[in-house]
Amino acid sequence: MSTLRGFVSILLLSLTTMTWGIPLILLTLVKLVTPGRRWRRRVLTALNWVALNWMGSNLWWMRRWLRPPLELQLPDGMSRDRWWLVLSNHRSWTDIFLLFFAFHRRIPMPHFFVKRQLIWIPIVGLAFWAMEFPMLRRLTREQRERQPHLARRDREATERMCRHARERPIAIYNFVEGTRFTPTKHAAQGAPYRHLLRPRAGGIAQVVSLLGDRLGGILDVTLHYDNPAPSFWGFLCGREGRVVLEARRLEVPSWMLEGDYHDNTDYKERFQSWLNALWQDKDRRLDDHR
Repeated sequence: MSTLRGFVSILLLSLTTMTWGIPLILLTLVKLVTPGRRWRRRVLTALNWVALNWMGSNLWWMRRWLRPPLELQLPDGMSRDRWWLVLSNHRSWTDIFLLFFAFHRRIPMPHFFVKRQLIWIPIVGLAFWAMEFPMLRRLTREQRERQPHLARRDREATERMCRHARERPIAIYNFVEGTRFTPTKHAAQGAPYRHLLRPRAGGIAQVVSLLGDRLGGILDVTLHYDNPAPSFWGFLCGREGRVVLEARRLEVPSWMLEGDYHDNTDYKERFQSWLNALWQDKDRRLDDHR
């Protein structure tokens, strides 16, 4: 029965994607031929409306068909009229929809840091491109040192997003571990955490540098799955088990607005120490759920 539920879920997800994909494709074509940033902003507003309705449609059937046992712990003071930086640990593709459950229409349209390979996903990849999500390469340290021009392109993509983001409130979501947690990856990293991978500070440091004066705060999200090996397929089959999503609102420290992560060594070390301390606290809170 759970497998049948999974196939029906895939069908529903495909139907909503194809339905909202039609206006997405049409608006993308309009955006390609629209002259001037002012008019393209109007097309982007329409694209945001399409994306929000795609999310809402999926959340509607997921609540009624899957009935996920999700426990939400959300802070006060969230608003759709302010800019937000959302940080989260990463366990499964399910995380994305859980974040939608938590923040859909409570904060502005989400923008994700996404891997460049995802542009090849039908319709969804087109949406990432049309809505100007930063498409990153997720380079290793060795690759960054060997090919610094690729790392520079990633920073330029983030800079473009932040520059355009100043035109209207958005929420920037970042899975700062860079990849989903697995025991194999955890062992390979030698991470100093029990339940988390090492976080990467560069992307969020750049966001804070470029948008810090606009940010309403940082939303620190901790995702705990009762299932030790969660999967998106398990979620679509309705057999994932209880999930706890705990979000805290953090103020942006004033010192974060006064440095350059890539050119100031002291600032870089301080930012990394701040993020590592945040991850240590997150690791302890995940222990409390065991």
